Amino acid sequence: MAGDGAGTRASSHVVLHDVLDDACHRLQRMAPARSAYRTITLGQWIWGSIALAALAAAAAHAPALTLAVAAIFGKFLFVCAIGFRLVAAAASLSPPPKPSARWSGPLPIYTILCPLRGEARVIGDLVAALDALDYPKDRLDIKLVLEADDEATLWAALALDLPSHVEIIVTTAAEPRTKPKALNYAFSFAAGAFVAVYDAEDRPHPQQLRAALDAFAAGGPQMAVAQAPLLVDNARASWIAGQFAAEYAIQFREVLPLLARLGLPLPLGGTSNHFRAEALRAAGGWDPFNVTEDADLGYRLARDGWTSAMIDPPTWEEAPVNLRAWTLQRARWIKGHMQTWLVLMRNPFRTAREMGGAAFASMQVLLLGGVLAAFMHLPLAAIFAVSVFTPLKLLGPPDIALAVAGYATAIYGALAAAALLRDGRLAHAALTMPFYWPLHSIAALRALGSLIVRPHHWRKTAHGVSARPILARA
Repeated sequence: MAGDGAGTRASSHVVLHDVLDDACHRLQRMAPARSAYRTITLGQWIWGSIALAALAAAAAHAPALTLAVAAIFGKFLFVCAIGFRLVAAAASLSPPPKPSARWSGPLPIYTILCPLRGEARVIGDLVAALDALDYPKDRLDIKLVLEADDEATLWAALALDLPSHVEIIVTTAAEPRTKPKALNYAFSFAAGAFVAVYDAEDRPHPQQLRAALDAFAAGGPQMAVAQAPLLVDNARASWIAGQFAAEYAIQFREVLPLLARLGLPLPLGGTSNHFRAEALRAAGGWDPFNVTEDADLGYRLARDGWTSAMIDPPTWEEAPVNLRAWTLQRARWIKGHMQTWLVLMRNPFRTAREMGGAAFASMQVLLLGGVLAAFMHLPLAAIFAVSVFTPLKLLGPPDIALAVAGYATAIYGALAAAALLRDGRLAHAALTMPFYWPLHSIAALRALGSLIVRPHHWRKTAHGVSARPILARA
């Protein structure tokens, strides 16, 4: 990348410990009930113990009835998830609503935060992708956020010819060693009225910042965040990468757009979020103790009355290409969703009142339903296979029909995404998706163990490990 200010790179090599302390503990001090610093509160332990004792007593005295009630509850959640995804897939095929207003007047300063750890292989591509953004360079405030003990990434960053609007922010390797802690630290130095987050492997569409400003203009002063779709550009690298690409297409081109259309909160993706800085500060920033800080922040903003939106220009990302990398990343996501749900359920009545009944219900379907589904995919697949292919009938015809409806809905969602994106690879992935879901149960068990033993541990995903389309450098 050709720098417009060679030799003028600004670097913060002296860590400000008061800023670091604030980055780690601001939310915990400001709103302890909304922080994942404590995994489970005393009240949750008490009520959880009472519920488990009641369930055990019911199972001991009326096992058939207890099993029937549990089955009804599970089926209800399953039907809700199927219905929502079916509607989302169908709605995605209709043209999305165009912004009702466009940004007018001078362009604001836009801060871009890029947390980087172990990213020496891809930092050059990231800087090139940011350089391609269609936004005046003198209105950009880009911060590459590194940790002091990550010498390889630091040297790779210093070797680049960085322009004056790109700053290297160096923080310590203090606990918790999480992405949200790094974001909080760098956000303390943000100059922009709007803030975007990009990961190391991201390649955002050049028009993304301008599209986000149009969304803010249309959404009014109560709109806090715009989420850009995330798409995968290395789907051909492996079967698991192809499945990941189909999953992302369903999430970001169907599920989240439907939530946005309905005015429901978005469980944000971990990157390509565009925030109103004022709203971000009011919410206390990111939770450094939540390993899916994105989903947590989406719901936390909704609790404070802020709204969210989706924009159209996407960001291309790199999917994991082998089962081990996928499992470790998915385990972190499931653990983070468990953390987020536990925080939201510390006072469910207050959460429902702040968020609204429809938003609270959608959160249960997406978070609780998603976590339960991850645990149940493998055992249910085994039960389904036994019932269909052996004389032992563990499921009746209605249950088998429901399971087939779930498979069909997911395949339809992937095919709809393939049609929307005109990507035949997603259609091929759709046909083998039922073999992908049971893998989530393995990741869920790992997530549960990590939640108990190391709740704030951030399992880093390696990037730059597979071939991707060539990125033209400026």
